[in-house]
Amino acid sequence: MKLSTRGRYSTRLMMELALHFGEGPVLLKDISRVQDISLKYLGQLIIPLKIAGLIKSTRGSHGGYFLSRTPDKIKLSEVINAVEGPIAFSECVDSPDICYRSKTCAARDVWEEATRQFNKTLGGITIAEMLSNQKAKSG
Repeated sequence: MKLSTRGRYSTRLMMELALHFGEGPVLLKDISRVQDISLKYLGQLIIPLKIAGLIKSTRGSHGGYFLSRTPDKIKLSEVINAVEGPIAFSECVDSPDICYRSKTCAARDVWEEATRQFNKTLGGITIAEMLSNQKAKSG
């Protein structure tokens, strides 16, 4: 399983907004330049993030995008779920009825535990913590 560019780029977008939290709205073109993500692609990522209530926007000459909550109140799992949907290692984890073997399948137990641990990890880190880790790596 690989996280798609939607998940990875949305995380970078959210971290960029967190970096400028409290400074006012940030233009997508500035995020595009700094994060080296196409403006068109960022425009697609903004939509599910807004729908999920993670970011807000303002229009006008001083318009742009900003986080709807403080970075320490936004979990990475919220970002990933907004753009990727719920993540499970197998379809049978979320929908056991799709397979007649679900109740007796040892592999399903492993996929279920792996999914639980993965989601626990993503739910245990905030955008603020990720930004702090990024700053430490950047020197």
